[in-house]
Parts: sequence; C-alpha cells; structure tokens
Amino acid sequence: MIRNVAIMGATGAVGQELLKILEQRNFPLQNLKLLASERSVGREYEFKGEKLKVELTCKDAFKNVDLVLSSAGASVSKEFAPIAVDAGAVVVDNTSFFRMDPNVPLVVPEVNPEDIKLHKGIIANPNCTTIMMVVALKPINDLSKITRIHVATYQSASGAGATGMAELKQQYQEIVEGKPVTVKKFAHQLAYNLIPHIDVFTDNGYTKEEMKMFNETRKIMHSDVRCAATCVRVSALRCHSEAISFETERPLSIEEVSNAIKNGEGLQLCDDVANNVYPMPLNLMGTDDVYVGRIRKDLACDNGMNIWIVGDQIRKGAALNAVQIAERL
Repeated sequence: MIRNVAIMGATGAVGQELLKILEQRNFPLQNLKLLASERSVGREYEFKGEKLKVELTCKDAFKNVDLVLSSAGASVSKEFAPIAVDAGAVVVDNTSFFRMDPNVPLVVPEVNPEDIKLHKGIIANPNCTTIMMVVALKPINDLSKITRIHVATYQSASGAGATGMAELKQQYQEIVEGKPVTVKKFAHQLAYNLIPHIDVFTDNGYTKEEMKMFNETRKIMHSDVRCAATCVRVSALRCHSEAISFETERPLSIEEVSNAIKNGEGLQLCDDVANNVYPMPLNLMGTDDVYVGRIRKDLACDNGMNIWIVGDQIRKGAALNAVQIAERL
C-alpha cells in the first residue's frame, strides 16, 4: 500500500502540478515529502492546508518512502531513482532517462495499463506529445490497426517548463516596451514566432523530440507503426496541439472515428465546424482530457484520416499521467 509519497523536483512546473493534482484527486497518502536541489531547500508549499518544507534530494531522502513521483531532470533520475528503488519505493519517472529501457515499462494508463504490472521498481512516463497522441489514437487503433502516422506538433512554452513560460511573457513585455528581447531558453525569439526545433538534432535530420514520438509510440502501443513527426515550438503559453494524419488497415468513416473518440477514455470530442467549435489551447489550460476535433478523411490517402488534438502538456502530458499511473498501482 502507498502511504508515503515523495515528489522529486517539487519546485519545477511539473512538480508544482503534481502537488496540485495529488490534492485535487485526493490521492490516498498519509505523508508527502517535497524534494529538490540545494538551492530550493527550505521553501514552503501548501498541501491540504499544511505547510510543507522542501528537503534536499539525497541518498537518505527515500527512507520509508513508498512512491516517488520524479520530475527533476534525466541526470537526477539516473542517480537517484535506483537509490529510491533500493530503499523500497516505486518510482514513476517523468524524465526521458528510462523511457526506452527494455526493462522499464512506458505507460499511458488509457492505452497500456497492463504494462504497469511488469515494473521492477521504475515506471516511465512518456514524452508529453506522445502521451496526447496515443490517447487519441488508442480507440481508433481498436477499430483498425494504425500502420502509419504523420504528425506536426504545435508545442507551447510550457513544454520548456516554468522558465520557458517566464521567458515568453518577458519577451512580449520587452517588445511592448521597445526593449531588446531576451533569448536564453529557446534557440530564437519565441514571441510572435514559430521555431521548428525542439531538443537537439540527430544524424537523420529529426530532433530528439521527434524521434521520441517514433520510438515511444511503438513501445506503448506494442506496434510496428511508423510515426514521422515535425515538432514546432509556438508562442502559446500552455497546452500543446497536434495535427495528426494516420493510415489504418481498412478505411474508416468519419462517424466511426467520431464515435470512437466520443467513447474513448480520457478524450473529449470537440468537433462542430459549422459553429467554429474545435480544440484551442487558449480554452483548455488546466483541463485533464485530450480534446479532439477537425475529424476528416485524408484526401491524399484512401485509408487515411486527419484529426486535430489539444491537451494541457503540464497536466495530461506530464503530471496527471504520472498520478494516474500511481492510482493504478
């Protein structure tokens, strides 16, 4: 039974969202420990009416901890996740470090919950864009196997954490005031701009973010599906969007896909183009589900369909998915 929980990386954007979600969903815990680096030790955060002080992430921090929700960066997870497991905890890790480890399940509860029971102490949380996409595609894949995916993502500043959101706000303020624009977190100015570059480029011309979508989708769906992604940073503050084109083994009708989405777990159908209703980031900050609209046949592929999805990257794309895994545990 999970009684004692620790959030590793508690002061970051995802860590703070984990804190909110544990309270909002009344997660059944007795004690909560907040862990972070030395510079954050002593900060106080409220949880269920109590003030909790941030403690140092160190070897001794995991004594008597049953569950660690980790979002402190890959290098921190690499060092401390095995230590937490040795101390008796299960680690749900939100970093990239363990995702493609063949001994670590990569889980989206709406898609492959059965993989949770395969864990050996660590369960990996997928990349945010992958999570949103596979949640939307799961009920469609149940109708007919998806063989090919093309996706363009429109990823908000929140994907770069609290500092990314702060830099976008700062840039807009500097532009209004006629000051030089600060560019630190992103490769270029993000305000009034689109940057087709998230993470580093690999030898095949795709970025690591794009390759995550290829590799993680196959692992989560237990499929040989091929996914070609173009990941773009956009000047929305929060919530990621994706334009997804997919091909199935047999042709599907719009009605079939719409009904599958409507009845799918963790999904909301938002598709009434006659009244200009479709998912948009501005309206969906703070929501838990993945919203799907613009469902239509692909004019370039007989067995193809196109959809548009939006979800809150910090919630379902990160913190909520981790808590849902913990709830299943």
